[in-house]
Amino acid sequence: MISLGAAADSSQTGGMKTLSICIPYFSGFGHTKRIAETIAKAIGNEARLLNVETLTDADWRALDQADAIIFGAPTYMGSAASRFSLFLEEVDTRWEYGSWKDKFAAGFTTAIHPSGDKLAALQRLSIFAAQMGMIWVGPTDIGAPVKPDRLGLNRDGSWLGLMVTEQLGADDDLLPEDLETARRFGLRVLHATQRWNGQ
Repeated sequence: MISLGAAADSSQTGGMKTLSICIPYFSGFGHTKRIAETIAKAIGNEARLLNVETLTDADWRALDQADAIIFGAPTYMGSAASRFSLFLEEVDTRWEYGSWKDKFAAGFTTAIHPSGDKLAALQRLSIFAAQMGMIWVGPTDIGAPVKPDRLGLNRDGSWLGLMVTEQLGADDDLLPEDLETARRFGLRVLHATQRWNGQ
């Protein structure tokens, strides 16, 4: 079992800018939402969860003002869920004016198979970010079998973004190791965003 470690101290002091990291997600059965919540908890006060099915004008303003955006969508039929793709297409006017240029971006996806073509969903998200002029951040954790003491960490071996494999039929269909990987991914994006902003 991987140690959860200490909680991140993501508070801002003095005259430092208060960072904002938005996590827009779509969740069909609750798995993607739980991963989004785990990432948000790791990031702390800087995080704002946004369900793309219920976005308000205030949510869109938060996205426009965010320092980083972490996109989350399940993988359905070989790509990001169509409802999340609709959200991405709603951003087209921001592409025209470079509104999200130089924001950090990252992505995560869930599926019921170890492959499940989750890579295709992450490619969809990362290409979108590239078109928007955003700066993509991937995971860095290396787990077993390369590092035997990290059994279950980044068990799908994904580097473009965070992948989670659901455990259908289990008492808890998201493994603690996957939640820990998600926690670390949230901290990775937070620390990269802090560094980019001179903190």
